[in-house]
Amino acid sequence: MKINDMLRLAGIQNYRKDTPYKSGGTDGKKPKQADAVQISPEALRLQNAQEAERLQRVQELERQVSAGTYHVDSAKIAEKLLPYLQD
Repeated sequence: MKINDMLRLAGIQNYRKDTPYKSGGTDGKKPKQADAVQISPEALRLQNAQEAERLQRVQELERQVSAGTYHVDSAKIAEKLLPYLQD
């Protein structure tokens, strides 16, 4: 058995070649297309709705802080810190 059999690699090397296009521009190559992302209208509406909800929540928190009625629940803070302190 030949280890250096070049014919076995010919199929793979065809994919590695940068072959020019036969139709297209003046040099025989098609111009490369830039990658593009398209976001559906439904996704845009969902994103805008989420942003609106977040903005509304932030404005409510700002009002509570300004009025002095915002209180932090220390039990919730302790609950979130506990896993980090139990090493």
